[in-house]
Amino acid sequence: MDVFLQTLVAGILKGGLYALIGIGMTLIMGVMGIINLAHGQLMMVAMYITYVLHLAGVDPYISLFVAMPALFLLGCLIQRFLLNPLLKVDTILPENQVLMTVGIGMVLTEIIRFIFKSDYKSVSTGYSNATFFLGNISFSIALGISFIIAIAFTVAMFFFLIKTDIGRSIRATAQDKDAAVLMGVNTGRITIITFGLGSGLVAAAGCLLAPVYYVFPDIGGPFTARAFIITILGGLGSTVGAIFGGVTLGLAESFGATYISMDYENIIGMTIFVLVLLFLPGGFKRLTKI
Repeated sequence: MDVFLQTLVAGILKGGLYALIGIGMTLIMGVMGIINLAHGQLMMVAMYITYVLHLAGVDPYISLFVAMPALFLLGCLIQRFLLNPLLKVDTILPENQVLMTVGIGMVLTEIIRFIFKSDYKSVSTGYSNATFFLGNISFSIALGISFIIAIAFTVAMFFFLIKTDIGRSIRATAQDKDAAVLMGVNTGRITIITFGLGSGLVAAAGCLLAPVYYVFPDIGGPFTARAFIITILGGLGSTVGAIFGGVTLGLAESFGATYISMDYENIIGMTIFVLVLLFLPGGFKRLTKI
């Protein structure tokens, strides 16, 4: 029973961080109608910002105040100058925006590789490997703090989307872009802000993961895949579904690593992805109606 509970705790803590990554992608997906396949690479850039600041003596959690605005700005620039122009071009490939995000991800990876080389970096702090116990169950302090911060960001994002004018404009654009235009919403501006917000959220995840993951240029690819799986699990465009999707993936990886093998952790996620596409194509959004 202790092993089961320990695995459950680890999966929930990991799933909370995955949810933060998934919300960023599903926010972009809901407004723009595309999957951002540079999502993990944007997180990787934030991890390197955290690493550089760590060398200067800045705590990884304090680096949130630098990495998030930096990635928000980078996301806005990407949307404004690289993605929005494609909306105005008639082409036989309507997926050009998606292909552009693939190219952006490759460029970001190679720029970081050129600057920092391909070797693994680490952001080691006094709490990176520290734990505390409740009974026989151990809790990672780094993951626990990251989980609490991730929950705080998630709650703040919901209030932003529900209570602010920009948030309501984002929701209106996601629900019906043409109707939003008729109601006076500047959808071009909203897409830029949305991509920036999605990039800022995944930057937060990068800062929170830096103390517990090695940092290297190719780390973005696996996390782009995870974000994609979470988005499909939760239902395209559903931020609430992304939370369920993130926790589900975290639990699946944790239980798979404990009861099957650490080597099958990524395979389990992809297997869930395929099964959802086959039997629940609408994801959790279809079940919860949210």
